[in-house]
Amino acid sequence: MTAAPHPLVATARALADDLLAPNAAHVDQEGVPASHIEAVRRSGLLGVSAPREYGGAGAPDSVAREVQEILAGACCSTWFVQTQHHTPVRLLARSELPVRERLLGPLASGELLAGIAYAHVRAFPRVPVRATPERNGWRFDGTVPWYTGWGLNDVMLLAGVTDSAEIVFAFADAHDQPGLRASEPMQLAALTAARTVSLELEGLRLPEESVVLRSPRERWSSTDRFRTLNAGPAVFGITQAALLLLDEETAAPLRARLAEVREQAYALVDGAAPHEHAAERLALRTQAYEVMQAATTAAVVSGGGRSMLLTHRAQRLAREGLFLLVQGQTQESRAAHLDSLTE
Repeated sequence: MTAAPHPLVATARALADDLLAPNAAHVDQEGVPASHIEAVRRSGLLGVSAPREYGGAGAPDSVAREVQEILAGACCSTWFVQTQHHTPVRLLARSELPVRERLLGPLASGELLAGIAYAHVRAFPRVPVRATPERNGWRFDGTVPWYTGWGLNDVMLLAGVTDSAEIVFAFADAHDQPGLRASEPMQLAALTAARTVSLELEGLRLPEESVVLRSPRERWSSTDRFRTLNAGPAVFGITQAALLLLDEETAAPLRARLAEVREQAYALVDGAAPHEHAAERLALRTQAYEVMQAATTAAVVSGGGRSMLLTHRAQRLAREGLFLLVQGQTQESRAAHLDSLTE
């Protein structure tokens, strides 16, 4: 007998089938509506990985991954907005600072939605955002190149680098305020709907009580590196969605390859320490991209001329797949991917 899916997996499937997938073409052209985010808030999915004692589900990582696959395959723009939320939740769950008690419960319940504004710290020794200690808090100055979910998120996890190369992570309200100004939404080849902006910081002041982590840059970077070695669930979700547009003869070999890569990638995530098998993880990440591109390309070919319509699902999935090629990319993952393309 097949075990029943975890309740949150069933919830994600219902949300995907009833709301996200039927409206994905409209969202792609018009933007993620607040009603989609409200549905995600009510669903309990924002607390999938949050501790039970703070109102979350405390679900296994395998459940969280499957939820992300389902949402990405149904509406990648909505997925991308809500996926930002889970990093702040996990960080708060590990923190022992006062901000944990203030924010973890509201984030776990979906009362608040969080975004992230810290990928720029990977650019070191460039320092796009500088954090400067002041009395009772911190001052942030610089430019956050990418921030997703503007106008939908309630709070953001912001990071800056000090003169001593320490990274300071703190929470700020996600709206225009003294010291913080957002650009107009960016027009992107894919996921424009996710409301991505850049943020100009000119003396944004945050109290010490907003800080969730302070870490030497080298220590944080060594840990962050491991998170970018693995194939992402969204890649598998987009691939699965594309395979549904193909006839069985075309889909079967791609489906078998997808299952193989997915099983091997997740086995490493679950069964090995994060620092182990780096080369194998990067190889599987690249292979996941290859299967995704084959599946989305096949869907476009199968759809014929209709695939060029902006409202056609195959064309949208192909663009979303292109976006995932660079989402969460680092110099290491980029080099591994480029090497595989030139072999």
